[in-house]
Amino acid sequence: MSPFLLQITDTARRLADSTANGINTAAAETAHMNIFDLLSNGGVLMVPLALLLVLAIFFFFERWIAIKNASNVDQNFMNIIRDHVVTGNITAARSLAKNTNNAVAKIIDKGLQRIGKPIDAIEKSMENVGKLEVYKMERNLSVLSLVYGIAPMFGFLGTIFGMLQLFYNINATGEFTPAAIAGGIYTKMITSATGLIIGLLGYVAYNFLNSQISKTVNKMEVASAEFIDILQEPTR
Repeated sequence: MSPFLLQITDTARRLADSTANGINTAAAETAHMNIFDLLSNGGVLMVPLALLLVLAIFFFFERWIAIKNASNVDQNFMNIIRDHVVTGNITAARSLAKNTNNAVAKIIDKGLQRIGKPIDAIEKSMENVGKLEVYKMERNLSVLSLVYGIAPMFGFLGTIFGMLQLFYNINATGEFTPAAIAGGIYTKMITSATGLIIGLLGYVAYNFLNSQISKTVNKMEVASAEFIDILQEPTR
């Protein structure tokens, strides 16, 4: 084999080794990169974003538990109330309603207290209690709406501050290399991604809880209508 071909073969071998080493190095760096190192590059605005995430998680579970308790209605509850009312045993019906801790029971208890008054007055009293129960379920939901509203803004703000800092450093040092620019943009885009993810989680949580409240309100309306029908049935 000629020296020229040997030189070409050696050069190709070195190039292949260099490429392989570069790929292995990049893979090693990627393997060692974890989520905490990534988030730590986001800057000081990652602190309020973390607080927003904590608030969203706390109030989601707090509201979810409260709404679940308010909507937990026994399927036989209204049947038992019907039997007591039709037989004239209002005391037993009120005792059952008082000892049942959910929104439907509180509405029925208010209706039982107003038995003997006109139907319109009973319906109005039950409606007022229903509004109060809905308010209790919706309480603190505004925190989730605040989170999904301002978390993306904090993320974009962090990116803007990062870009300003990047261009200031370029102007001050005169270093205008692709590596420096890409590194600065990469680290500052972390805040945008984090803000969008937190905002998305807050939005999903807010709408999920609202859907659960709507289901509970529907149960309350059905129970109220059924109770009014019970009052208009003849007693035994």
